[in-house]
Amino acid sequence: MDESGQPQSGTGEATPPAEHTGARPATDRADTMAERTGPGPDDAPRRDPAGPAPEEQPDTRPAAGPDTSGNPDEAPAPDKQPSGDARTAGPHDRHPERAAATSGRRKGPAKPPEPRGGLLMGRPFGVPVYVAPSWFLVAALITWVFGGQLDRVLPELGAARYLVALFFAVAFYASVLVHELAHTVAALRFKLPVRRIRLQFFGGVSEIEKESETPGREFVLAFVGPLLSLVLAGVFYLAMKAVEPGTVPGVLLAGLMISNLIVAAFNLLPGLPLDGGRMLRAVVWKITGKPMSGTIAAAWVGRALAIAVLIGLPLLTQTDALGSNTQDTSSMDTVTDALLAAILAAIIWTGAGNSLRMARLREHLPELRARSLTRRAVPVEHTTPLSEALRRANEAGARALVVVDPDGEPRSIVREAAIVGVPEHRRPWVPVSGLAQDLTDGMRVSAELAGEDLLDTLRATPATEYLVVEENGAIYGVLSAADVERAFVKAMARPS
Repeated sequence: MDESGQPQSGTGEATPPAEHTGARPATDRADTMAERTGPGPDDAPRRDPAGPAPEEQPDTRPAAGPDTSGNPDEAPAPDKQPSGDARTAGPHDRHPERAAATSGRRKGPAKPPEPRGGLLMGRPFGVPVYVAPSWFLVAALITWVFGGQLDRVLPELGAARYLVALFFAVAFYASVLVHELAHTVAALRFKLPVRRIRLQFFGGVSEIEKESETPGREFVLAFVGPLLSLVLAGVFYLAMKAVEPGTVPGVLLAGLMISNLIVAAFNLLPGLPLDGGRMLRAVVWKITGKPMSGTIAAAWVGRALAIAVLIGLPLLTQTDALGSNTQDTSSMDTVTDALLAAILAAIIWTGAGNSLRMARLREHLPELRARSLTRRAVPVEHTTPLSEALRRANEAGARALVVVDPDGEPRSIVREAAIVGVPEHRRPWVPVSGLAQDLTDGMRVSAELAGEDLLDTLRATPATEYLVVEENGAIYGVLSAADVERAFVKAMARPS
């Protein structure tokens, strides 16, 4: 499976930038200046402005700071070319426009919530384990089905058979958890972060956030799950030999042995998103040297497997191929078999498609580079009037403003949403400090970041803009989460 012990498609390997950054798309109203004015003076920091061509809109000026304060986007006012020569300007402004722009100014960006998936059961190896609500539905179904089988094998149990069946359902999912923990331990051994483990409908899933670096590691990571299921089947078989047949312990151990054999065999089928599909992917990756080729091959085998399950499973259950008597098969059993086959086929088909999309995403992730997506920025002091700051940015061909202290150290970023909310006639009287978001460590991004490393950094501190710095700490510019999102969508639209 896809780092999981069940036919699941979602592994949490990658997510679109909006999810990684936790940011809302920023407005494009302030993106027109750089294109209209051209390059700035020689002493302005050199940047590579990014983002799509601006739409026709009022002449508003650029901004940069992350809008984490939760302020609503006020209606923009038309902005003509601002003027003014003062580098610093006067007292605090008391007008309502500034009050609206500065509300929540000192609120730092909220930490992204830990991904949840139901009821938290514990944290083995530091990885949270959740039981999804769908598990309770499956547990009830297993209890009902296994309870009916117990009525034929141990009729003397009476109504107590459902308590035994419930115990079997819990023990079976404990076996699935061991399967998932095998994936988790292997991933942690290979320095791959695991977001969480979820027990849910049709099994469990280990959400491993990064790709294996080599095909060998990929093969081992996929194989350990079915291997542990086979080991558990052997343990239950040996335990079954130590108890008397036809008793409750004997029936439970036999059921757990058979169920773990089924889990292992099913997951070894060579098609994504199953573990066998990841093993096939690793083999093709090793032969061709291209992980994408392995993903394509394993995904299409997975789709063929889905069709085989949809058609073949009902046929097998309606014949004596599985040791059943066709004369004893009822119409309800036929419908149940067809429904089960359809659900399994849909899960495998969807998982194979998702694996292809995830591989395509990873293929294009290196195109997301902080250096190429960064907006050119102009440093200004905190008392500089907004109109003067915008004039300087306009002359420099920049699209962002960074507030610095007298020593030139960056302290905050002027928020784009705050700028468009200040009417034109108020801009000469509003200092940029009233529109800025104080910088935190997480809002300083290295210009060398790219791909998954860039997205992981943005996700760790959700914001709408980030300060991009060189290795020596020099200001490189401002990175907008909206620009990253647009670049991501554009990259994903191109064929692999």
